[in-house]
Amino acid sequence: MSSTERAPALRSAEWYSGDDRNAYIHRAWMRRGAPGDAFTGRPQIAIANTASDLTPCNRHLTEVAASVRDGVHAAGGTPLELPVVSLGETLVRPTAMLWRNMAAMATEEMLRANPIDGVVLLGGCDKTIPSLLMAAASVDLPAVVVPGGPMLTGTFRGKPLGCGTDVWRLSEEVRAGTLSADDFTRSESSMIRSRGHCNTMGTASTMALVAEALGTVVPGVAGTPAPDSRLLESAHLTGRLAVEMVAADRRPSTFLTRASFHNAIVALAAVGGSTNAVVHLLAIAGRVGVELTLDDVDRIGSRVPMLVDVAPAGRFLMEDLHRAGGLRAVLREVRDLLDPAALTVIGTPLVDGLDDATIWDPEVVRTRDDPVVAEGGIAVLRGSLAPDGAVVKPAAASPHLLRHRGRAVVFDSIEDFDARVDDPDLDVDENSVLVLRGCGPRGYPGMPEVANLPLPPKLLARGVRDMVRVCDGRMSGTAYGTAVLHVAPEAAAGGPLGLVRTGDVIVLDVPARRLDLDVPAGELATRRPDPATEAAFANPRRGWERLYVDHVRQADTGADLDFLVGSSGSDVGRDSH
Repeated sequence: MSSTERAPALRSAEWYSGDDRNAYIHRAWMRRGAPGDAFTGRPQIAIANTASDLTPCNRHLTEVAASVRDGVHAAGGTPLELPVVSLGETLVRPTAMLWRNMAAMATEEMLRANPIDGVVLLGGCDKTIPSLLMAAASVDLPAVVVPGGPMLTGTFRGKPLGCGTDVWRLSEEVRAGTLSADDFTRSESSMIRSRGHCNTMGTASTMALVAEALGTVVPGVAGTPAPDSRLLESAHLTGRLAVEMVAADRRPSTFLTRASFHNAIVALAAVGGSTNAVVHLLAIAGRVGVELTLDDVDRIGSRVPMLVDVAPAGRFLMEDLHRAGGLRAVLREVRDLLDPAALTVIGTPLVDGLDDATIWDPEVVRTRDDPVVAEGGIAVLRGSLAPDGAVVKPAAASPHLLRHRGRAVVFDSIEDFDARVDDPDLDVDENSVLVLRGCGPRGYPGMPEVANLPLPPKLLARGVRDMVRVCDGRMSGTAYGTAVLHVAPEAAAGGPLGLVRTGDVIVLDVPARRLDLDVPAGELATRRPDPATEAAFANPRRGWERLYVDHVRQADTGADLDFLVGSSGSDVGRDSH
């Protein structure tokens, strides 16, 4: 800020300035030993902390918050830790996705309701960074993210373990009879080696990197391993930055633009990121008022080369990506595909400084002329089975299944699937298409990560390790396989997925971006959902689930609630006393 510019008036002054009774109450109750100037004239910086013992990937964020606090103090601000809703992906039932919008709404309202001038957002586990960014976009106060970082690599029998990905792999080997249950259990203590979130390119890692590509993280910080002391250094510097952002009035609306989302989609493809990022990016864009569609995701990202050789689509893990140069090295390789107009939280374009980024290990971060996959982005499919779209991650799929025609084997719910998949008499072969419905935003409710269905044991025993799977739910970012996800409209919203019958032929053509049900249109028009199908859909009576089912939008628009789309700003119309 130049010497001729004046810093904007502090929002917190509306609470603390003056000599009336209300100002007295606000100051007196907050002081508790603090000096008199702690709440007047100093930027009040909230530290929105998702640390929780029940979100194991985020437990260390309390230590990160202490470093942020020191940075805020050093820059002349007043730090205020604000615990916010935390969602542990591995524990929360029925699915963390059900609560993402609630977490975003609660955080937004607490930021708006309190005397806060800016906020540092501490997230890690899958839904925490998306919910924090949705909140920040809606309240539009100066905001910056510190990602909690991935865990270090654990090993079992001398081999590295990718958490999530190797759970799916090892559990399938148990079901196939090639790994004992005792050995599977023994691997459990090796899977999670340290603090931090999943060390594969799952949703947590993806959203941290995508958040940096959006411009909401200090460049170069995303992907720093959780136990790395440099994460604490970055947290301290981010605390300082938050004070600067308030002085510069640098809000999400000033740097989260269409160009930012363009760059996020390019980054998503280049790192081989999770399909879950699509639904989160659509929701964040909806909050900030940027028009973003599934077609944009395909148009911008589907033919971007995948350069990061990290599981589940590659060989290495997130600790290796950090060692090899991190996101900045990846972005340098695809710089010509980035929009140079997009800004970041530090006030400069994302592309600034990329010339100094270096690939230190070309096995982990590939060069442009030696990609892991030539076209690594997420493909968007449409057709008679997905009129409003579906997504698939070709890099995680089997190449021979990207064009496939097979007979549907239909399951009305995950419980129906679990009850029948192990039956040796199940009428299924390797050419079948497993169809799971009732798992969309309304139907479950909350869109669980169940679409990477385990394969029938009788096929596993024959060496089959992948099949085409179609679902209106999601897939874990740590998973792999030929899974078509986010089918919209979902079955519970009247989508054609609810009309599929076992024996119908499904045609998948990823290169042509098609997903079709090979049933005459006339016959399909006469079909109605089976009563058993409709009986499996969620019908909650009360509480958040009732509100969610009544107001959630479909996956192709981000599965946000219809009344939460858009920004409400930070104004509060009335006093509390």
